[in-house]
Amino acid sequence: MRTGLLTVLALMGFAANSLLCRAALAGGGRLIDAASFTGVRLVSGALVLAVLLRARGGRHMGGSWPSALALFAYAAGFSLAYVRIPAGVGALLLFGCVQATMLGTGLARGERPKSREVAGLVLALSGLVGLTAPGVSAPDPVGAALMACAGVAWGVYSLRGRGNRNPLAATADNFLRSVPMAAALSGVGLLVQGAPHATGHGVALAVGSGALASGVGYSLWYAALPHLTATRAAIVQLCVPVLAAVGGVLLLGETVTQRLVLAGAALLAGVLLALSAKAPPRAPPTAAAPK
Repeated sequence: MRTGLLTVLALMGFAANSLLCRAALAGGGRLIDAASFTGVRLVSGALVLAVLLRARGGRHMGGSWPSALALFAYAAGFSLAYVRIPAGVGALLLFGCVQATMLGTGLARGERPKSREVAGLVLALSGLVGLTAPGVSAPDPVGAALMACAGVAWGVYSLRGRGNRNPLAATADNFLRSVPMAAALSGVGLLVQGAPHATGHGVALAVGSGALASGVGYSLWYAALPHLTATRAAIVQLCVPVLAAVGGVLLLGETVTQRLVLAGAALLAGVLLALSAKAPPRAPPTAAAPK
């Protein structure tokens, strides 16, 4: 029950993050440029996590430079891609690459998905395609490559989190280590596209994305990951596009369509089917966090 609650809360945070990023980077980054959005997002996440960790009497530990690099690569690739490609094709690329990375690694490590999990994955992926693919055109190749890299990076970041015993400390440490990388990205952006631009609204959206949806949401995800197989961790994330679509309807005034209802129902049914398979027993992690 605890793992289920943590997973649901983390997925809600991911969906909120998608909505905040979509709002901030709409119109090719009209409210804030992608590099500035990434920097504000990671810095605000690091600050909030540091405050939460200090309040609990903990200290930054358990993170690593490879995990921080994966976190930065995901955040940067996601932001830079979304100013070049539509949200629908971006979701397909992102979650497709997340699935390929996590499922492929799970298979390589000896995980063997049950037939019900495979059937559920196929049904969920068909729902994802139905939700995002119709009407989209061929994506910008640079944007597509950036989003594919973001998906692989997020899969790697999730896999590395499965051995952490202190999720808040590890997430705070990873965010802190990612700040110099974000500063370097801002420097490159300054050289390539000139002075950065950001409105107050754009900065507020970036802070919300970093402080709440990313910082807190990723801590919850790291808390749930040790109790999920790589297969299940990959599959449950397919709920995020549906949650984001529902949030768009409720919060952004987007229209409820028949395609949204049918594709969303297929996607959620597939996830539930996969999760209904009896999970193999998992021993509690004993190894130290990967370095």
